[in-house]
Amino acid sequence: MGSFDSEIMRRRTFAIISHPDAGKTTLTEKFLLYGGAINLAGSVKGKATARHAVSDWMEIEKERGISVTSSVLQFNYDGYCINILDTPGHQDFSEDTYRTLMAADSAVMVIDGAKGVEPQTRKLFKVCAMRGIPIFTFINKMDRDAKDTFELLDDVENELGIATCPCNWPIGSGKAFKGVYDRESQKIVTFFDTQKGTKEGTTDVVDLSDTDAVIKEIGEAAYEKLTEEIELLDGASAEFDIEAVRSGKLTPVFFGSALTNFGVEIFLQHFLKMATTPLARHTEEGDVDPMGDDFSAFVFKIQANMNKAHRDRIAFMRICSGKFDADCEVKHVQSGKVMRLSQPQQIMADERKILSEAYAGDIIGVFDPGMFSIGDTVCAPKRNIKYEGIPTFAPEHFARVRQIDTMKRKQFVKGITQIAQEGAIQIFQELNSGLEEIIVGVVGVLQFDVLKYRLENEYNVEIRLEPLPYEHIRWIESKDVDVAKLTGTSDMKKVTDLKGRPLLLFVNPWSIQMTIDRNKGLELSEFARN
Repeated sequence: MGSFDSEIMRRRTFAIISHPDAGKTTLTEKFLLYGGAINLAGSVKGKATARHAVSDWMEIEKERGISVTSSVLQFNYDGYCINILDTPGHQDFSEDTYRTLMAADSAVMVIDGAKGVEPQTRKLFKVCAMRGIPIFTFINKMDRDAKDTFELLDDVENELGIATCPCNWPIGSGKAFKGVYDRESQKIVTFFDTQKGTKEGTTDVVDLSDTDAVIKEIGEAAYEKLTEEIELLDGASAEFDIEAVRSGKLTPVFFGSALTNFGVEIFLQHFLKMATTPLARHTEEGDVDPMGDDFSAFVFKIQANMNKAHRDRIAFMRICSGKFDADCEVKHVQSGKVMRLSQPQQIMADERKILSEAYAGDIIGVFDPGMFSIGDTVCAPKRNIKYEGIPTFAPEHFARVRQIDTMKRKQFVKGITQIAQEGAIQIFQELNSGLEEIIVGVVGVLQFDVLKYRLENEYNVEIRLEPLPYEHIRWIESKDVDVAKLTGTSDMKKVTDLKGRPLLLFVNPWSIQMTIDRNKGLELSEFARN
């Protein structure tokens, strides 16, 4: 096997998903600790004095203690090259998470042991299920009082409709948390509270068959409960089946505590063995093999102003096949333009390093002169690969944007257009009004705060948002309809999107059908076709 093949084979690219506060950022941080990428894990709570986790780089995230944007982190561990895609935990950013999952080959789902499956986990899980990607579950915070373990597994199976296979089993929780039993090796790894943030914890490993040693470690009551649970478990849980895992039908489950660093490395080691190498990707002409010689990638995220000193835009690309070489020319399929990708870099949260090469499975950031859109493909000049587009979610909340200082019109238009191109917000104009009347649509209301914050901090523009009552949006599919002459309902508004496509906003859901009935041949769609 050549070095090209082995480079791709050692890559693992995965996203971490969770409900806010389940401990995703802490887990990410501990992974980086093992890879030697950071020396000391910082506390992640939103206090001004605390050091912040590397993945939460945007100021507003630090203030609120939530991840607003997905960032990407790469590190090496045990011969593997690992790309972690961190996703926003907050449901108002589910669209960003969806795009990030398009770039991942598997997902790690972090669940709080005290809370079980939470609403947001369900929503994110559905996105994984839509893509059929493998899901690995880490049940966190076992050093705090947790739900009954069988109940937690039932919760995952019933709420998410996926079979579970526990690879290890917790011995108690909270103050009584003694460690975990590894089902494969039939050994017990005991837990003693470690110094927070250090790699070294004190753990002991004992064989389950050595009854005296086990009782000495965990006590008689815990030993009896454990042997009883193992018996139940062997009868009740699904058999481990790697094929079922890889098709997203079975999730391997691990227990631990990211904060005290217990069970994290065991999880990482098992995960790397089970997770797939970079997967083939679908295009209109069929699947593209990652081992193919020709380079190809797609844009799944655009982020402006990651660096205050340089007003820049970075397009994040997932490499799908071949090897990227900084000196080679590539074709931007949507425009047909052949170009060199400028300032290719790997991004470790807000730190960057310029790179000369990268392989299928890797995520690279390149400078975007304003030509890339989410879902675009770049490939070798002689090829014409077009990856499947990434759907746009229909916004559910709308507001009219008013500028406070009208003298700053230019900065305002530039700022709002750039933020819209990133896909976090969608902007609409009233029919025939030009950019005078701007309406913003978002999937989650928190996006309004982010928009206000970013316009102020990055473009020095203050705005006022006036909420609008619209809740339903439909793009006009039929080509030969004169939008100006459409007969609608009194609660309907005619607007155009950033690409000039006409669409309708409605307050009431029943108005949609009434409008279709009143206009012969009118076809409406919930999605914009890219």
